[in-house]
Amino acid sequence: MSWNFPPNLKYTKNDEWIDPETGKVGITDYAQDQLSDVVYVEYLVEEGDEVNQGDVVATVESVKAAADVYAPVGGKVVALNTELADNPEWVNEDPYGQAWMVQLEIRDPSELEGLMDAESYAKYCEERE
Repeated sequence: MSWNFPPNLKYTKNDEWIDPETGKVGITDYAQDQLSDVVYVEYLVEEGDEVNQGDVVATVESVKAAADVYAPVGGKVVALNTELADNPEWVNEDPYGQAWMVQLEIRDPSELEGLMDAESYAKYCEERE
């Protein structure tokens, strides 16, 4: 399989990505591929909420399964991609662009160091196939 993992992002073992520059978070190309057609996105946080690394911030449902989306790092929720609720197909079409889910003000940048880079994440996905 050939998935897209942009090199500027960091990745989690739960298949989330985070942009260290903007704090935007979403699910990876691998995750959307495993889920297949995403039909529903629900947020479990609101703007202004403080979250810790590993907290559930959203739920994604597809025709095959439901999956929780976890915060890759701790921080303050500064934005939600509310358009995604009306356009869940974006998760399949553009997982790193239009389908960002939450934006965090990163509390402790050192938490990013524990996440995988694109190369490590690609290997991790291949091992699971």
